Amino acid sequence: MNVRRSAAALAAIGVLAAAAPATAAGTSPSASPKATVPSGLFGKSDPTYDGVWRQSLALLAQHTLGLRPNTRAVDWLTGQQCAEGGFAPFRADTAKPCGGKGGAQPDTNSTAAAVQALGALGGHDAGIHKALVWLKDAQNEDGGWGYTPGSPSDTNSTSVVIGALAVAGDDPGKLRAAKGTPYDLLSAQALGCDEDGGGALAYQPDKKGRLVANADATAAAVLGALGKGFVNEPGKARAKAPACSAAGKATPARVADNAAAYLAHAVAGSGHLKSALPGAEDQPDYGNTADTVVALAADGWNAQAKKPYAWLEKNAAGWAGQSGPAAYAQLILAAHAVGADPRDFGGTDLVRSLAATGPAPEPAAHTQKSAERAEDDSHTGVWWIVGVGLVAGIGIGFLLSGRRKKQQP
Repeated sequence: MNVRRSAAALAAIGVLAAAAPATAAGTSPSASPKATVPSGLFGKSDPTYDGVWRQSLALLAQHTLGLRPNTRAVDWLTGQQCAEGGFAPFRADTAKPCGGKGGAQPDTNSTAAAVQALGALGGHDAGIHKALVWLKDAQNEDGGWGYTPGSPSDTNSTSVVIGALAVAGDDPGKLRAAKGTPYDLLSAQALGCDEDGGGALAYQPDKKGRLVANADATAAAVLGALGKGFVNEPGKARAKAPACSAAGKATPARVADNAAAYLAHAVAGSGHLKSALPGAEDQPDYGNTADTVVALAADGWNAQAKKPYAWLEKNAAGWAGQSGPAAYAQLILAAHAVGADPRDFGGTDLVRSLAATGPAPEPAAHTQKSAERAEDDSHTGVWWIVGVGLVAGIGIGFLLSGRRKKQQP
C-alpha cells in the first residue's frame, strides 16, 4: 500500500513520501515541498504524487479507530475530485479542470482510495457515484485496470479498484468487460504452484510476457481476490498452514489462498519482506510487510500474521515517523487486522502520531453531549441556589415557576 501500488509508477516518479525503501535509506523525501501543503492535508511533504492517497488512508485509519476526522481534512479530499468523477494525486488549484495540457491527471489508485475513505465516512453518495462511474469507464477489456485510463491492466490497480467497488456495495464479479471480470484478470496474473514464486501474482507480464512474482502485487491481490478493501476486521483463524494448491478451478478464493501461502512463506524466516527496488534489495520493505499482515489476517491466516506484525512493532516506528501519514495509517490498519492495540505499538502511540501529522480529529459526539450535559447541570445548580434564596424572600410559588421555566428547552 505504498504511494504507488506499482514498481513501474515508482520508477516513473522517483522515490516518494511513503515508499518504504526511500525512508530506509535515512533521508526524508520531499524535505522542501515543490507544492504548497494545504492546511487540511495530512503530512508536510510534497503532495504532488500522493496527496489524495495519503489523505484517504489517514481518514480511513482514523475512522476505523472510531475517531471523527477533522472536517477540514474531509473537505480537502472531497474538493480534490475532478468534474468527471476521478481523483488526481494532487490538485494545487482546484479551479483548473483536470486532464488536458497542464491539468492534473486522474488515476485509478487515487480515485479508488478516495472512494474507500469517503464510503467509510458516509454522507458522500453523490461524489462516490461519480467516482465509480469514472472507474467503470476506465476498465480495460481484460476486466482489469491500469494506473491511468487506457494503460495496461496491473494487479495492484485492479485490486484497489475491486476494494472500492466492494466498499460501495457493487459486486466486482458482475463487472464484466469484453474479455472477463476483474477476478479473471487477477487469476491471469497468478503464478502456478509449480513455478518459481508459485502462488504469487505478478504486477504485469514482463516484456516477454512472463509472470514474475511481486510481493507488493501479491499482498494487494489477496484483498482484491477476496473482494475486500483496506480495512479488515479480525476474523476467525484457520487451523491449518497455508499451502499453494492447483486443485480445481482457479476461483478468486483459491487465488487469494495461494497468494497468502506465498506471503506466509516469504515472511516465515525474517518476519519481513525485502525491497524490490534496484539498489535497495537488502533493505526491509516496511510498507509491504504491513500490507502482508493485513492480507494474511484478511484470509484467516492469523497465526502467520503474528510474526511480521511483531517485527513491525520492533522496527517500523522510525520508518513511519520519516514517511508520514500513509505509513502510520498502514500500521494502524495492520494492527486493526490482527486485533492489536495501535496505541501501544512497540511503545509508540500510532493514533497520536497520525493525528500529529494533520488536522486534529473532531471531538466525539458522546464527548460533546457529556460536555453539554455538564454545562446544563452547572447552570441548573446555579439556578437552584438562586431559587433557595428566593424561597426565603419571595415564596415557594415563584421558585417552582422559575424552575419549570428553566427546564423548558
